[in-house]
Amino acid sequence: MFWTYLLVFASRILDVSLGTIRTIMTVRGRRVVAALFGFVEVMIWFLVVREALDTDLPPFFVAIAFAGGFATGTFIGGLVTNLMLPSDSIVQIITSKRDPELLKIISDAGYSMTVSDVYGRDHQAEKYMLFICIDGKYVSDLKDLIIKHDKSAFITISNNKAAINGSIVPVFKKK
Repeated sequence: MFWTYLLVFASRILDVSLGTIRTIMTVRGRRVVAALFGFVEVMIWFLVVREALDTDLPPFFVAIAFAGGFATGTFIGGLVTNLMLPSDSIVQIITSKRDPELLKIISDAGYSMTVSDVYGRDHQAEKYMLFICIDGKYVSDLKDLIIKHDKSAFITISNNKAAINGSIVPVFKKK
């Protein structure tokens, strides 16, 4: 009895995790790999549904195992995706004021950037717009660095599908 619940729960974790990875693969243009993940995912799903519907166990507890496996699989799939498929990010920052010292701090921290002079809504306030393409795992560090030195900076973060005629310079830490 317990093993049936555990089987349903674990199988749902596996098939939903595969589904999450499949979705990310599709979005990133890896359609053949995504199709293979989808095939395995649906086979597992079919077998789990068949087991869940054929059992003589109380349906409420089977549903709990099914739903719990789905929720856990969604969480685990996200973790696995982040580990398996690291992504590059584009960070755009509009500073609250024109501050060359901030540019030096960012550069000294190892981030390459493109800087544009921009003006605020009233066309009076001079600011910088920074474009930084980095490995996604460094986004949090960069965001913290910016906020530490410019609490009012406007920051947007996007996933980057590709970079052409450029490269993402590895981040280094100066001592």
